[in-house]
Amino acid sequence: MTPFRIEMKVRDYELDMQGIVNNGVYFNYLEHARHEFLLEKNVDFAALAEQGIHLVVIRSELDYKASLKSGDRFVVEVTVERLSKVKFGFRQRVIRLSDEKVCVEGLVTGTALNERGRPYLSPDLESLFEE
Repeated sequence: MTPFRIEMKVRDYELDMQGIVNNGVYFNYLEHARHEFLLEKNVDFAALAEQGIHLVVIRSELDYKASLKSGDRFVVEVTVERLSKVKFGFRQRVIRLSDEKVCVEGLVTGTALNERGRPYLSPDLESLFEE
């Protein structure tokens, strides 16, 4: 499966005292990319929430490989895989465009909860795994 890709640029306020992107900022990059990926796949995060279905992250595993700096352009790649009956994983990479260096690799595990707080994958979410 070809990964979904979204391009972004480092903003100055995302840097730490060392002049590199703060490690916590990568979670924001990955979350934004997941939301855009879902929208491209016709899964509307906000519409699901209005229906009482909440997508939740239950685990994040990130490996930091290299640092991004102010002004760096990068892409975040996203692929999705089924991990169990009610869990799915987003495999993600942050890649600096100037040299194609992988800066972060991660697996973000999620599930969806219905209005009763029980794991539930709606047909919209099920469709992600049919390709």
